[in-house]
Amino acid sequence: MPAPRDVDVEQRLRRLQTLADSGLSRLRGAELIDVLLDRARTVLGTDTAVVLMLDRHARQLAVVAAKGLEEEVRRRIRVPFGAGFAGRVASTGAPVMIPEVTRADVASPVLADAGVRSLLGVPVFAGGDVVGVLHVGTRTPRRFTPEDVELLALCADRVGAATVTGTRRLDHEAALALQRSLLPTRLPVVPGLELAARYVPGHDAGVGGDWYDVFPLPGDRLGLVIGDVSGHGLAAAVVMGRLRSALRAYALTSADPATVLTHLDHKVHHFEAGNLTTVAYAVITPGRTEAHLSLAGHLPPVLAAPGHVAAPVTVPVDAPLGLRPSRFARRTTPVPLPPGGLLICYTDGLVERRTEIIDEGIRRLAAAVHPGSAEETCANIMTLLGVEQPADDIAMLAVHRKP
Repeated sequence: MPAPRDVDVEQRLRRLQTLADSGLSRLRGAELIDVLLDRARTVLGTDTAVVLMLDRHARQLAVVAAKGLEEEVRRRIRVPFGAGFAGRVASTGAPVMIPEVTRADVASPVLADAGVRSLLGVPVFAGGDVVGVLHVGTRTPRRFTPEDVELLALCADRVGAATVTGTRRLDHEAALALQRSLLPTRLPVVPGLELAARYVPGHDAGVGGDWYDVFPLPGDRLGLVIGDVSGHGLAAAVVMGRLRSALRAYALTSADPATVLTHLDHKVHHFEAGNLTTVAYAVITPGRTEAHLSLAGHLPPVLAAPGHVAAPVTVPVDAPLGLRPSRFARRTTPVPLPPGGLLICYTDGLVERRTEIIDEGIRRLAAAVHPGSAEETCANIMTLLGVEQPADDIAMLAVHRKP
């Protein structure tokens, strides 16, 4: 017959296995949290189990899942950060035990009316920060043990990991959906020009703030934009969307690209502080003979003209948007667009490689550009530069003036 101590150890191992079961890794999001709450109640022998997640903007804890207190989910209970039992766990970042619960101990009216006599709560961490609270309760008085705290903390770790994974996945999907909704689904048909574009999300870094845009302007002019907001993910995609819309609006108030980028820079400093953005903005003249170009920290486009070797256009590069209030006026430079000429605008993901200076990538790009079809050139560039799986987002816009 096993000794009592051996039985206790065996029981403890079984309880740990229940919460650390590798089979849980196949579950995601709400389904995983739901199973974890069931197992927490079983392992700890409690009547209730609840998860609250922190809404940092509202400074509140919101009930997202519950067992034995489902009414909290239905009524969308929220608890102020620092208030009541759950608020205390979150604000201290440490376990809290209440052997005998009173109404003064809890902020949730549902929990106060549920007849819960004893509570144990632990913080849910993600990346070292408190992101929520997991608590269990019994309807009979009970003193929770250090082992109970350890087991509940293990369960909270699984909840935290599930939350991080789910948030990253949702952020990536939302950023990708937002970015693609803001990219032109179809380029305009422009007499005398052929347009083509590519966008490839970075596989390593995820979705970012790269974008391109083409839009008609009054006076038979055509606006061309390519830009790159620093950072990746949903935040960069949101800023990109704001800048894209603002640039379109400023483009209707001024025919000068440098003036448009000056207004956009003021917007970044005022409303998007901390975001660094590079932009190339060009306006093609009605006769399609020139592109009036202004660069805000962006790489110069590559121009290929019949009878000439393709090369980056020689234009001044002004400061990126959001760097600092510029002491110098931004500049617009006319770039000839000869019959049969091809202009390639791009973001740095197309030419930048970790193992070499960026000039090497620009030379490779120029060697792949020849006067001719915009669509064929884009396909050729993507093949020759080997960017099927880039480390950074890539946006490319090609403009061919028909001969």
